[in-house]
Amino acid sequence: MDFHTFIRAVGTGPKSNRELNTEEMKDCIRQILNQEVSSEIIVAFLLGWRVRLESNAELKATLDVCNEYIKKVNIPNSIELGFPYDGKTDATYLFPLVGKYLKKFDLDIVVSGDLMQPAKSGITIKDIATNIKLDDNIHYFDRVEFLPKLSAITDLRRILKLRSAFNTVEKLLNPANSRFALTSAYHKPYVEKYSEIFASNYEKFVVVKAAEGRPEIFNKSKAWLKTQNGLEEFIIDPEYYGINYNKTFEKISLEEAIEEINNPSADLEKLAKLNAALHLFCANKADDINSAYEMLD
Repeated sequence: MDFHTFIRAVGTGPKSNRELNTEEMKDCIRQILNQEVSSEIIVAFLLGWRVRLESNAELKATLDVCNEYIKKVNIPNSIELGFPYDGKTDATYLFPLVGKYLKKFDLDIVVSGDLMQPAKSGITIKDIATNIKLDDNIHYFDRVEFLPKLSAITDLRRILKLRSAFNTVEKLLNPANSRFALTSAYHKPYVEKYSEIFASNYEKFVVVKAAEGRPEIFNKSKAWLKTQNGLEEFIIDPEYYGINYNKTFEKISLEEAIEEINNPSADLEKLAKLNAALHLFCANKADDINSAYEMLD
């Protein structure tokens, strides 16, 4: 289909804009990933689409197309952590500290990354995974290798310097066919959005409301479990477990983040244990967070 059909659907104003149907959306995304149209046209569409607001059905179709191009491997007993690709700025990552707690439960962690994407300039999963030694049950997937067509439009997205629909879709690409997933939404409306887009791809799907959109608990947080009846809300409070971690950075450097991981404080280590309990719950290894935390003792 002529790509200008898609441009008109997102860029002709409130009276004429419309939602693309599933086949149109898939055709559009295939043309973008194959770069069958000029970079200027791609950027124009992504900007118009963002302004018009992407529908959940359009995002689901986008994810389906990405799956057509992903080179997957099977890691059966794994939980995928859905991190944003634009990095983080105010604290280190916890997942490198979590893996050791999960080994005796035969549970692996899957994360994916790439070069930093717009709109925030932070430390990425790729920065961490390529600069420290991860436990053998933590698997890092580089998108340059498993989805090169999406990785290849990084420069175009940087030209835009704004979030696009790909920021949402890329959080959970599931390159390891993981049965369980844990991701984060900073704003409550995105919990339902993520559930509609991603949950059907997993046996169990959990969303936490955490800073910077990361699926890691540093302070008191709400979480939602997708069930047949909708979303079941629960609270995770580190203070309940005697954890009082309050170290923050105005803008953490990669060196500081690595130092925090290599030489964690007692409370940071306790946070890693609490997050491991959350992983066990997400992977059906425990009925709730409290019993999972006790299992780790």
